[in-house]
Amino acid sequence: MGSSQGSTLSTNVAGFVEGSSAQGMVKYIDCLPVYVKELIAGGAAGGFAKTAVAPLERTKILLQTRTGFQSLGVWRSLQKLLETEGFRGFYKGNGASVLRIVPYAALHFMTYEQYRCWILNNYQILGSGPVIDLLAGSASGGTAVLCTYPLDLARTKLAYQQVKNTGTTLGNGVSSVALQPAYDGIKDVLRSVYKEGGMRGLYRGVGPTLIGILPYAGLKFYIYEELKTHVPEEHQKSIVMRLSCGALAGLFGQTFTYPLDVVRRQMQVESLQPSVSGHRYKNTWDGLSFIVRNQGWKQLFAGLSINYIKIVPSVAIGFTAYDTMKNWLRIPPRQKSQNVSTS
Repeated sequence: MGSSQGSTLSTNVAGFVEGSSAQGMVKYIDCLPVYVKELIAGGAAGGFAKTAVAPLERTKILLQTRTGFQSLGVWRSLQKLLETEGFRGFYKGNGASVLRIVPYAALHFMTYEQYRCWILNNYQILGSGPVIDLLAGSASGGTAVLCTYPLDLARTKLAYQQVKNTGTTLGNGVSSVALQPAYDGIKDVLRSVYKEGGMRGLYRGVGPTLIGILPYAGLKFYIYEELKTHVPEEHQKSIVMRLSCGALAGLFGQTFTYPLDVVRRQMQVESLQPSVSGHRYKNTWDGLSFIVRNQGWKQLFAGLSINYIKIVPSVAIGFTAYDTMKNWLRIPPRQKSQNVSTS
């Protein structure tokens, strides 16, 4: 009997401790400001989604920038990457990508809400429909890019430089040595780029990035909100509906702005590849013109197919992970723009 009672008491005490810990966790979560919860939820969802599609992301960058990959399709590029670098090659540069996406996702979401409220409060003549989402989305996208661009630069350089470190064989059978420096990690990239070009070096290619992200981010929010207005009220909270609208918004926005992404990537890796012509892009328009003249207009859309393949699961995973984190963190539903008070 004594043993049975002792076991029961231990179970009750353990349950009480676990219950107290759970209640303490709930209270702690409830005390967090909403923007902190959004930071955690958005960062976790963004990092998880980026890691899930990392092999496709790196292959896309190689298709955009490397001559040896530009003639290959998506599947053959994945096979070549696996043969030359192994499974870990799929995730080279992903650390920088995840490190970038966490603050980027948080800033993008939070500044979108801030810009949206500011526009609603100060420019009531614009109304409260999807046009507000277009403006707020564009502004928040630009803000997030400016704050995290050096990390995107580091991610691209890390993803690009590893393939050439394996060396190539020339026609006479002599092995060539990679000309670009072998970066050890994110800090090494940032330190080397800053030492070589200062702050301007860290923001090399930011021009086409901003030109691309402003319409892309704006169109993404605009199309997403516009599509939702055509969904019956009983399906407004459906995850499938959100995934569908988000995927379509991403696909349309990405197609319109993709050539600017190609120019950005090539500007970011110019110092890592030997230039036959000796030409260095002066600006976005110069990059677009040079690519069309020397590489063909199709190069402006190199990797677009893999971007389509990547963006649907990325959006799906991101939305699902964000909704899960949002529920766990007890974040209240976002108020619709049509219901936001302008007083």
